[in-house]
Amino acid sequence: MPEPHEELARRLGTRDAVIIGLGAMIGAGVFAAPGPAAAAAGTWLLLGLAIASVVAYANATSSAQLAARYPQAGGTYVYARERLGEYWGFLAGWGFVVGKTASLSAMALTFGAYVHPPLARPLGIAAVVVMTAVNYRGVEKTARLTRAIVGVVLAALLVVVLASLLGDGASVGNLRGVSPGGPWGVLQSAGLLFFAFAGYARLATLGEEVRDPTTTIPRAIPIALGLVVAIYAVVLVSVLYAIGPEQLAREPAPLLAAVEASGLSALRPAVQVGAAVAAAGVLLSLLAGISRTTLSMARRRELPPWLDAVHPSYRTPYRAEVTAGALVCTIVLVADLRDAIGFSSFAVLTYYALANASAWTLTGDERRWPRWLAGLGVALCILLAFTLPAVAVIGGLALLVLGSLLWLTVRRGR
Repeated sequence: MPEPHEELARRLGTRDAVIIGLGAMIGAGVFAAPGPAAAAAGTWLLLGLAIASVVAYANATSSAQLAARYPQAGGTYVYARERLGEYWGFLAGWGFVVGKTASLSAMALTFGAYVHPPLARPLGIAAVVVMTAVNYRGVEKTARLTRAIVGVVLAALLVVVLASLLGDGASVGNLRGVSPGGPWGVLQSAGLLFFAFAGYARLATLGEEVRDPTTTIPRAIPIALGLVVAIYAVVLVSVLYAIGPEQLAREPAPLLAAVEASGLSALRPAVQVGAAVAAAGVLLSLLAGISRTTLSMARRRELPPWLDAVHPSYRTPYRAEVTAGALVCTIVLVADLRDAIGFSSFAVLTYYALANASAWTLTGDERRWPRWLAGLGVALCILLAFTLPAVAVIGGLALLVLGSLLWLTVRRGR
């Protein structure tokens, strides 16, 4: 018989779950991805956003159904293991942990770059340390802090939208144009923008800490996703209206550029604070998700069993959280922001392809959404993964090969 494990505490309701999902999604895409997406697709990046939204919705419905069926920590690692087999489950967990570690390093660097570029790396490391400490003390504190973070970020985005729409250079003509990369460019912009939607998986990985998960998670994931899609669409249209796709593609900080072009540069600090706080919010929720998946894999001895530990007072996977934080701090010292985003996108799309494949196997009684939606999710995840830059694709494939070799080694050891 398998050894019993200490359970995590179920403390999150629907509102807290939605807030954690918003905190995970609002950040990377809205402050970083519009520039590269505009370089690939011009004004047609709005079509890229629509495609990314469809992929995210397919993934969200698959994750919601599976989370209701398997309300455990671990997300797609658990789902793929149960529905597809041990190897596919390990590959999903491996892709999530490694890919999201890259995401965390990208968010830490984004935080530092917006606060004070010359000290981006040490400031990013400091943010990781603080957010690890918050997660260490319990998921309720994570939810409370995330609620405050979401409020600050939404206020900053409102400043960007109003400045963009009312600024001196705003023009409907900025919304006209063609995709410089053609249909392929539109798909690549969708893959880049999808990076911003991956936060709803954090709700699934918190399945062991949600009250009434069979109801709460299927309700919270679509709500959080729908709110984020609406926010992103308004922000992207506003920024395009303010500066157009060409300038948007050139700017490393596109939202700052839109505010400055409006003639309201005094509002620049508000955007900087919003971007830094958004990056911190993503760090907070991503660290929670990675540590729960790591805990689940350690329980099955597919990662070092030392990581299978729940804090006696805080009821959190504290060893997994500290280990993840230390690894991210190490990567921040040497990582490149753009490469980290591309590598993470490939790993995340692989992860969701396996989530959709797992949902495809659900029976009619277990299913809440049509089966074809899961099949569409598999196809689109694979398609978008291979539209990413070559460095990201090659690095992602190398990741999958390395993970497969690790799994074979562990299996042979057993």
